Amino acid sequence: MREVVDRLPLGQVGTFVRGRRFTKKDLVSSGIPSIHYGEVYTSYGISATKAVSNVREALRPQLRFAQPGDVVIAAVGETAEDVGKGVAWLGDTPVAIHDDCFMYRSDALDPRYVAHYLQTEELIQEKHKYVARAKVKRISGANLGRLLIPVPPLDEQRHVVSTLEAYGAKLADLTESLKAEIEGRATQYEHYRGRLFRGGAA
Repeated sequence: MREVVDRLPLGQVGTFVRGRRFTKKDLVSSGIPSIHYGEVYTSYGISATKAVSNVREALRPQLRFAQPGDVVIAAVGETAEDVGKGVAWLGDTPVAIHDDCFMYRSDALDPRYVAHYLQTEELIQEKHKYVARAKVKRISGANLGRLLIPVPPLDEQRHVVSTLEAYGAKLADLTESLKAEIEGRATQYEHYRGRLFRGGAA
């Protein structure tokens, strides 16, 4: 029988640090790797080793950086589901984070485990209590810290991650197969529709 796992506030088992501001005008093709809050829920999955954008090198003294192994969490979004989504930063170097993001660091939690849990239905429902309901949805670091997370031993967390990622890979393969099947059927449908309207037999 599986032991009961303690559910603890994120703020009790780790720390949140807010990023520093940069704007779209600061983005460059080559510079300091950076993560903007909107990219967390539009451009990243559970983890990342490379940033999709960079900011000007001149900004370095005023930026704040997530370290490898931190989770970068969006504090702002268009929907309540977007707010609080996180990506585990597993790159080789620090990454600058926007001031509408928090970096989360914990010795007790695997970063990919945290990022996966932030997308669970259970966490999303709990998060709704804390998201500000303005036109732009927002959550504070204090309220992120109140969210509860199961805290099993690290080896069990990593087993959860590997199981989820293996399942996710199978789901992606299945989705791709279904997509190809649907496209094939659509082509076949167009072919027969054309023949029927031209008076040919199906």
